[in-house]
Amino acid sequence: MHNAPSVSYPVGRSLVAGALACAAWLLGALACVQWTVQSQASGWRLVAAGIALAAAALASAWNWWAMPRGILGWDGQSWTWTAAGTAYAGTVEVRLDLQQCLLVHFRSPAVSHWLWLERAHCAERWDELRRAVYSRARTQTLPKAEPGAAEP
Repeated sequence: MHNAPSVSYPVGRSLVAGALACAAWLLGALACVQWTVQSQASGWRLVAAGIALAAAALASAWNWWAMPRGILGWDGQSWTWTAAGTAYAGTVEVRLDLQQCLLVHFRSPAVSHWLWLERAHCAERWDELRRAVYSRARTQTLPKAEPGAAEP
């Protein structure tokens, strides 16, 4: 079996991650509205819920805006993350596979990033990227198997 071919893939803000964050926030907002209607909350509780909703929206928007941007590369043996002109060697683990979008965890001694990889960012290299994230690099040859002893 051969290793996956080398590939460089651009990483940027993910529309899927943004949509998931918006959906989660909307569910939380609906839960707060339901709570206020059922409990007929007023006063400081209503203000606290509003502040919590606003803080969650701001945190979610900031997280999406600050998503790591760079190039994730596979050379057939190892992974590299290049951002702002600095390259880091590390490992990649797939955490969520939605076919058109991958959530991967890149780890190196210097940096650790959760990266959303989307087919829309570079459709012509998507299949190579998927092969690379699921391949296992071979750094040494496997030992030859000993023939089994025949049983009487």
